[in-house]
Amino acid sequence: MDRYEYQITGHSAESFDRVNYFCTEEGKCGLNDVPGDQLQAFMGILNEQGQEGWELVQLFFGAQGVLAFWKRRS
Repeated sequence: MDRYEYQITGHSAESFDRVNYFCTEEGKCGLNDVPGDQLQAFMGILNEQGQEGWELVQLFFGAQGVLAFWKRRS
């Protein structure tokens, strides 16, 4: 049986000053107006964690920043 360990990381809103995540009344969600440097910053976080074997499981966006939930085989 596979075993996993989990990690949660927080990333402040200052790091992502123009990420606009929204949901329509119909429940369709997406990103709007994300500048290229913001995508690069986010990709950097994904790549750093990925090099350590972490797989992104979930993201939560809030007014103060982003929480990222990761897992990897232990």
